[in-house]
Amino acid sequence: MAFCSNKNYLKRYYNLRMNSIKFLKFSILFCLMLSCGKESKNEKEIAKIPVEVNIERFDQSFAELTPQNLPDLKEKYPFLFPEKYADSVWLNKVKDTIQLEINTEVEKVFSNLSEEKEALEAFFRHIKFYFPEVKEPRVITITSDVNYRNKIVVDKGLLIISLDTYLGQDHHFYEGIQQYLKRNFKRQQILPDVASMYAKNLVGPIRDRTFLGNLISIGKELYLIDLFLSGYSDAQKMGYTDDQYAWVQANEEEIWRYFIDKKLLYSTDSELMPRFLFPAPFSKFYLEEIDREAPDRVGQFIGWRIVTSYMKNNNVSLRQLLLADAETIFNTSKYKPAK
Repeated sequence: MAFCSNKNYLKRYYNLRMNSIKFLKFSILFCLMLSCGKESKNEKEIAKIPVEVNIERFDQSFAELTPQNLPDLKEKYPFLFPEKYADSVWLNKVKDTIQLEINTEVEKVFSNLSEEKEALEAFFRHIKFYFPEVKEPRVITITSDVNYRNKIVVDKGLLIISLDTYLGQDHHFYEGIQQYLKRNFKRQQILPDVASMYAKNLVGPIRDRTFLGNLISIGKELYLIDLFLSGYSDAQKMGYTDDQYAWVQANEEEIWRYFIDKKLLYSTDSELMPRFLFPAPFSKFYLEEIDREAPDRVGQFIGWRIVTSYMKNNNVSLRQLLLADAETIFNTSKYKPAK
C-alpha cells in the first residue's frame, strides 16, 4: 500500500486527457453553483430564526462565594451542589489556592464571552432550522479542576461549558496531559465541541457493533456538525489541524483500501475503535512509517465521506438518515474514495 505525502498525491492526475479535465471542471463548477445556491438560500432562512442565548457565569459567581450568598447560589444552581457535600466543602474550596489560580487564569482568557454568545446563537439557529423541536438550553459556564473528559455537558435543557479546559494548549495547567488531547484545549474549539455533543444526542447510541456500524454512526454525527457550524473549516469540525486534515484527504483511497483488504468493515473486534475511531496519538495501521504520519481517527473521516455520499445520492431527509441502518447507508451510498 502506498500512502501519499501531501506534496505528490495529485501527480496521478497529470496523464488525464485535456478534454476530460475540462469536462470534469465544468461538472464540478456546475454542481458547486447549484450547491452554493441552495446553501445560500438556507442561510438566509436560518438568519431569520429568532434565537437568544444568555450565558450564566457560574464560574464568576462561585469565585465570589461567601457564607451569606451560598444559599442563594445553591437555590439557583442545585445541580452544581450535590447534597452529599456539606456547605463547608464549597466554602473551603473557594479559598483553595488552586481554585484561586484557576479563577484568575479563566478570567484572563474569558473576561468577555460576547463572541461565544454570538456563535452559540448562530449555532442554535442552524439546529432549529433542521430540528425545530430543539430548544435553546440554559447555558452555564463553570470551572471543573480541568476535567477534560467532560468539557461540555448537554443534559435536561442544560449546556454546561468548563472554561478551564479551553485556556490554550500550551497553558501550564495542562502539563502532563498528552499532546493529542490538549491540542484542542483552546477557545476556538468550544463551538465544535458543543456541536459534537448535540450531534451525538441526535444520532443516539451506536446500534450496530461492527466497525462499519461505528464508522457510519460517527459519520452521521460529523454530517450534522457540518450542517450546524457555519464559518468553521472541515479540519476544525473534526478537531484536526490543517495538516492532519490534508493528510486524510490525500490518503483517502489508501485508507479505504486498507480497510477493505484487511476485511475490517464487518469485524466486531473492539480493538478497531481505538485504532481508527477514538482520540489517540495516531491511527494504528501497524505500518511504522505510516503510523508516524497518520493522524488519529481516520475512520471518522471515512464515515463522514460515506454518509455525505449517501445523502448526495439518495433523496432522503435528515430524519431518514438518522433512522437508516449502517448497511443500508453503505450499500446505497455509492461511495468512492477520492483518488
